[in-house]
Amino acid sequence: MMDFWRRFRRNRGAVVGLCILVLVLLLSATASLLFPDSPWDMAAAPFMPPGEMGMLLGSDSLGRDVAAGIAHGARISLLVGAVSTAAALLIGVTLGAIAGYAGGIVDDALMRFTEFFQTIPSFVFAILLVAIFSPSIGSIVFAIAVVSWPPVARVVRAEVLSLRSREFVQAAEVLGKAPLAILLTDVLPNALSPIIVLSSLMVATAILTESALSFLGLGDPNLMTWGFLIGAGRSVIRIAWWMSVFPGLAIFLTVLALNLVGEGLSDALNPRLARRRA
Repeated sequence: MMDFWRRFRRNRGAVVGLCILVLVLLLSATASLLFPDSPWDMAAAPFMPPGEMGMLLGSDSLGRDVAAGIAHGARISLLVGAVSTAAALLIGVTLGAIAGYAGGIVDDALMRFTEFFQTIPSFVFAILLVAIFSPSIGSIVFAIAVVSWPPVARVVRAEVLSLRSREFVQAAEVLGKAPLAILLTDVLPNALSPIIVLSSLMVATAILTESALSFLGLGDPNLMTWGFLIGAGRSVIRIAWWMSVFPGLAIFLTVLALNLVGEGLSDALNPRLARRRA
């Protein structure tokens, strides 16, 4: 663990990204303490500029506190990113591991199934799914998970294919260990490094997708999200720039932090690759 942290902190960008991510997580965790009132409540006059009348980041067209919306929206955006990524990993790791370990016709069938989903434009497919099931937090998570799992399946399949011919796997097979047990206890633990790195990038992509859906009016109408805040301010961007700029900065910093952390995890978990890049 100490070696991992030592390699991780050598990447200064990753450390900065981790600090930003921790601040965002703290903001989401303490949103109810910092802003006890509902972010939907009118807190000031409409279009109040930042810094006036106690409005740190200004107010929107209905007098709602933009800072409160960003703080409470962080919780929803991060939750959607984490849950949809977990669901996508569950699907992708399962199908990729089975395809890589079974091989043959099973591998061909699962990879053709994966390629079918990859041929469909992911964002358009997500819009279609949300529109069919009606905009809600559940449909958004489902849509993001459905469009996110194919790359995971291909990465896991490649890792399993490279691991299944290793000596420790062959030894487990000789000892009569069940294929499922070998896959779960011997193969997948050794394939965790690329999965961990990929998951951090997937959370960032999921946050961007959720924000884009909310911006288009396909978000959950009962939940405050960063995408909703940007969408609410797009028609008055010239007279109330803060309504869109500050939520946009929140998305930018969070996605940047996740990408930097992902790069740091890649360097820490794959030191040979990091030295080759250096």
